[in-house]
Amino acid sequence: MDHHLLAIRVFIRVVETGGFTRAADALRMPKATVSKLIRNLENHLQTKLLQRTTRSVAVTPEGECYYRRTVKWLAELEQMEGCMTESQSSPQGVLRIDVGGSTARQLLLPALPDFFARYPQIQIDLGVSDRQISLINDNADCVIRSGPLADSSLIARRLFNLSWVTCATPGYLARYGTPRHPAELEQGFPLAHYRHAANDRIQPLRFVEEGRQFEIQHRYQISVNEGGTLLAAALSGLGIVQTLSFMAQPHLARGDLVSILDDWQPPAEPTYVVYPSNRHLSSKLRVFIEWAIEHFA
Repeated sequence: MDHHLLAIRVFIRVVETGGFTRAADALRMPKATVSKLIRNLENHLQTKLLQRTTRSVAVTPEGECYYRRTVKWLAELEQMEGCMTESQSSPQGVLRIDVGGSTARQLLLPALPDFFARYPQIQIDLGVSDRQISLINDNADCVIRSGPLADSSLIARRLFNLSWVTCATPGYLARYGTPRHPAELEQGFPLAHYRHAANDRIQPLRFVEEGRQFEIQHRYQISVNEGGTLLAAALSGLGIVQTLSFMAQPHLARGDLVSILDDWQPPAEPTYVVYPSNRHLSSKLRVFIEWAIEHFA
């Protein structure tokens, strides 16, 4: 690859990851090489593109302008090259996908043999966690996530809707009784809550009555920041939980959990495959998105 083009690619990745070390890790090259390429690019342009400090890297106004122009130019170049080569070869390379743990275990992983049968030359690096990640900072090609899309620079394609269930063990209900209305949960029923990993915020139990959504949150016995562990807390009899139906369904079918308050469950939550709008849609990412939409439809 031409050294000037390589330097531009490295500069773009440094801007998107926010640091030389993260860019080097993403590009799988030594940090010293990244630094040298950026220095050579700045010397060639006779312009300071990045302002380095001991803890972070900031983009200068000139660097921001150069980034906006080069990222668009590079996307057009890659698209043109892709058109020339895609007809001659099948999609290949490493695809980085970030997804929640339960979605990975129960929905995505069981479906992937079909994907690999179609595209055997694609490798997947799967990042599994319940935290909300930044596509840029975490170097993911795409994420599979539910809920509202806060970042307008991202594109979201709907995959499926996830419904909710409120449940507890038969032993728990025998001990504490079965609530007939969500408001009764505030009257001595121990709860197990989900706690968001990013901000440590407790997610209340949500219900709907006559079109109005309301929340229940009172003193809980335990909170956890991972969906599978929350379900394990319910199975241990530690409290009533509100979780995704697909996670609880095997346990409901066996009778290990009992669904309650079904008439007040919140609306199903759409789940999307999300990717940056300012990057070229590579053939490996495009075929994954198309496959995921087709498979989960």
